[in-house]
Parts: sequence; structure tokens; C-alpha cells
Amino acid sequence: MAKEKDDLIEKLLENIDFSKLKPEQITGESGLLKQLTKRLVEKAMNAEMVDHLGYEKNVSAGIGTGNSRNGKSSKTLLTDIGDVTIDVPRDRNAEFEPQIVKKNQRRFEGFDDKIISMYARGMTTRDIQGHLKDIYGVDVSPDLVSTVTADVIADAKEWQSRLLEKTYPVVYFDALVVNGRTDGKATKKAVYIALGLDLQGKKDVLGLWIGEAEGAKFWMGIMTELNNRGVEDILIACIDGLKGLPEAINAVFPKTHIQLCIVHMIRNSTKFVSYKERKLLCADLKNIYTAPSEKLGLDALDEFAAKWDSKYPMISKSWRNNWENLNEFYGYPSDIRKIIYTTNAIESLNFSLRKVTKNRAAFPNDEAIIKIMFLALTNASKKWTMPIRDWGSALNQFAVYFGDRVPL
Repeated sequence: MAKEKDDLIEKLLENIDFSKLKPEQITGESGLLKQLTKRLVEKAMNAEMVDHLGYEKNVSAGIGTGNSRNGKSSKTLLTDIGDVTIDVPRDRNAEFEPQIVKKNQRRFEGFDDKIISMYARGMTTRDIQGHLKDIYGVDVSPDLVSTVTADVIADAKEWQSRLLEKTYPVVYFDALVVNGRTDGKATKKAVYIALGLDLQGKKDVLGLWIGEAEGAKFWMGIMTELNNRGVEDILIACIDGLKGLPEAINAVFPKTHIQLCIVHMIRNSTKFVSYKERKLLCADLKNIYTAPSEKLGLDALDEFAAKWDSKYPMISKSWRNNWENLNEFYGYPSDIRKIIYTTNAIESLNFSLRKVTKNRAAFPNDEAIIKIMFLALTNASKKWTMPIRDWGSALNQFAVYFGDRVPL
């Protein structure tokens, strides 16, 4: 089949002397590419008309059939190489609808995918308009971009309702704040994300939710949804002190261990630290959460306080106030602990999401937020083809620590 296509292309091009052609004669406004696209599309539509009527053009077989050709109409297609004007054949009974370019279709072959790809990478509607104009010479309206990307919502809803695994060794619950609107008024919106590690050690975003006011009731709805979608057990849930979350997790998954996320503690600790001191301070914090035991961790915290309290007294105080939710990981073997406090799993995802939202002053509605977040998550997950580092050893430790809750 590939050879037949190559032979056909060679036959089409065999009489063209490319050495005498200027670049604009190939790719320009009236170049060969546009003319070839026009001819091929029109040829296909005329073939469809023959099939529709049942007879070739200008033959006696069409006499008395009750339908016949009735001229042409002109329409402009948006294509990957710019605007292409084509002639669409018509029949007298107005029953003919070509399949290669259907009625009301204005975009052709891959154009929608390009818009979606640019949107998924955080480009605004205005950015997309300018890019398509500069590269392809095509004018698109904001309504067109919205129409193309609207279909993404259906995919997002299907993704949000898909069945999940029965057991997840670790699930990270995180939140990002974006600017949105409610009833036309600007407001802050929190986008909550559940990132799971499955039994193969691969990352999987279980869902995303938008909420203006978190609490036990809000989180209970999310836990119930996860349970209804097939999740029966979460071994360890890493959280960021989100209000009402621990109670909601244990109400639906009573055996789940709760661990206050080290990543968020570090992030909150360095929020007001000068850039020059941040690296050194983080190294001292690492001595706390990598200590072999809880006692040695507390000793490291005392050393941290003695060194940094004169400049940043709130950091050690915050760690002490949250210690009851932080010290859980000291009871786990080393490979499990690394998974809990590593920054890689959640930070790389957060970076991808922040990158696509930073160019937008405010999202007009929740649907727009879901759309861009879903596309960004889809892009990010394409890279998640391998288990996290040292997963085999970690899984063995999960099996020893949690027993038959780990299906091997």
C-alpha cells in the first residue's frame, strides 16, 4: 500500500521541473501545494457525485433519472497550508453531501489537532490566532478556537468517570489556585488533583475537581467518587493540611495511613526565604526528613532551629506544630519513605499545570479551567511510560509492611 502511494505521488510530480521553481511557487499563496490540494479535493467530490447520481457526467444514462448535476458552489477551507478555495458540485434535488468535505465543514485534515495542541500548551486564543496567521496565513476567530476545543470537554468527562485500579500504594492530594470567574465576578478557584502511584509504580492522575470552599463535605464527595470508580484501598495518602481531608479519607478508606506531604512543608518553609539562602536552608531541612529515626529527626530539627530561628523563627515552629502528621514516614522502610517525601512525582506535574495557566488573566468559567487542565494532564502523562525509580524494591517493602493489602 505504501509503495502504491509512493508510485502515485511520483507520477503526479514526474512532469514538474523543480529546479526552475521558486519556493513561493511551491508553498506560496498560489503555489503547487494549494493547487494540488484544491484539485485532489474537487476530484474526490466529483467522484462522490458520480456515486451519488449513479452515472458519469454528460452521459445519456442520466436522462429521466429525476436528479442531475446543478453547477457548483464555492467555499474556502482552512488547511494546514493556508486558505484553499474549492468548487463544490451540487445536484438539482439538493441531496448531495460530499464526505471528504461535509456541509458546513471549514477545516481540513489535521487543522483541529493543531489548534488543540497549541491550546494544550497554554497558548491563549489570541496567541493561536496570531500563530496560525503568521505560519499558515489563515485567519481564525475566537469562536472557532472555542468550537474546536469544546469537544475536549466530552473527553474530560469520560476520563473523569473511567474505572480506576482497586489498590493504590500512594496517592498525593494537591491543589493549585487559578484566577476564575463566578457569575461574572473575578474570584480565586482551587483545582484539586489526586495523583496516584499504581501497583506497577506508574503515575496516574485519578481526577481533578474545582472547589471554592474545601471542607469535610467537599472531600467526602471526592473520596466517595473514587470509591465508586473502583478504588478499594489506598495504603498511604500524602496531603497538604487540606481542611477536612484526613477525616474524609479515613471515613471511606479507614485503613489508609495519612502523611503530611514533605514537599508542601518545604514549599511553605521557603516561601519567605531569600534566594541566596534557600539552597543552604533546604539542605538543613533535608537532614530532618531523611533522618533514620524519629528521634534523630527531632535532633535535626533542634539543630535547624538553633541555626535559623534568629532569621526565620516560623519555620521550625511550623514543623513542630505539624509533627504529629509529619512523623508517620519514620516508621516506613527507606524505599517507601523516598516515595513519600520525594519532590519529583508531584512537582513535575505542578510545573506542567502552572505553565499552561500563567498566561491567562482569568478563566471565564469552570469548564474552561477543566479543559486546559485536562489537556495539560494528557500531555504530561504521555511521558509516564516507566515505573518510578527503584519501584521493585519499594513494592517488596510495601508487601512486607502492609501484608495482604498488597495484591502481588
